[in-house]
Amino acid sequence: MSGFVRIPLVIGFQEPVGVRDSYGGIDGLVVLQAHHLKPETASDTIVIFMHPMGIMHYLPLPGALAATGVHVLTAVSRYPNNDNALIMEKVVIDLGKWVEHCRNKLGYARVILGGWSGGGSLALFYQAEANDPQVTATPAGDPPDLTRTTLPRADGVMLLAAHVSRAHTLTEWLDPSIVDEADPTRRDPAWNLYDPACAQPPYSTDFLAEFRARQIARSDRITEWTETTLIALRHREGPHAERAFIVHGTMADPRWLDPAVDANDRVPGRCYLGDPRLINDSPGGLGRFSTLRSWLSQWSRKSKADGIACGPRIAVPVLVIGNSADDACTPSHTERLYDCVAQTDRRLHVVKGATHYYAGQPDKLAEAAGIVTT
Repeated sequence: MSGFVRIPLVIGFQEPVGVRDSYGGIDGLVVLQAHHLKPETASDTIVIFMHPMGIMHYLPLPGALAATGVHVLTAVSRYPNNDNALIMEKVVIDLGKWVEHCRNKLGYARVILGGWSGGGSLALFYQAEANDPQVTATPAGDPPDLTRTTLPRADGVMLLAAHVSRAHTLTEWLDPSIVDEADPTRRDPAWNLYDPACAQPPYSTDFLAEFRARQIARSDRITEWTETTLIALRHREGPHAERAFIVHGTMADPRWLDPAVDANDRVPGRCYLGDPRLINDSPGGLGRFSTLRSWLSQWSRKSKADGIACGPRIAVPVLVIGNSADDACTPSHTERLYDCVAQTDRRLHVVKGATHYYAGQPDKLAEAAGIVTT
């Protein structure tokens, strides 16, 4: 194990002023921060870890890799720990700035994207647009136009305990029992996983199929409302009009209660945030606070940051690592990610017994780090 130094970095750039989606700062100035984990041993290769909104500086895997001699950058988007108004297309711009910085300022010849958790689909979205740019606007019709943006290509992609996309994940977790978005107390008990009147585990195939169909239907209803509302606001208030709203009931996945659904070694009755019955409506639940544009860009089924759709456009080697006790990114996500990059030089490894964060599992963390470095 080698030592490494942790070097804080800050970069900034100007972009055209549009809808203000974060608090504070100077109009048009985007400031990003990162930590450069630099081992004693020199290298021409660096791994960039970036999540759409997460700050990954002190998560287990980046530090574990740096301790083995891997040069790492834990980069942060313009939305640190706050995805209320996050636009995935802007996050791609931010990641491109860090790839450019690693090459032109830090002097690394090779850059690998480390897509951990929600960073997996971001890495695929980025690399697809860098390799074959197609996105000319956000789903709301706003800039940026990624076909007019210089996105330097990475040299490889790692998908580590990753899910297929924020949009697919939230859809799979939506509570379909909510029948009135304006009144979350109005719920159909027959589809409320946490109501004794609902079917209990083990769930039948028919129940799961109908449950999933109702989740999709709810997602699409929210999307239709956001599009209609945005059109009306723009007509009345101008092109930069926006509205914030709350999405209740976003942590209701049958997988958390029935370990036979998308089976792995996870503990039933829990999710990666704790007790799903409480998290379903708590402030910390996935996708709780949103805006019209953000819903369309990151949470709706019209999101372009879809790892499965982007995967076939990847032309660099891909490493996929799944954790067999993960209660956030379950086996079907790992399998779909691996399948969607069938055209590349790809490799799959599952860390037996590992949880999403490797919490209290130094041996599992070491195994994951070892796979990355071999």
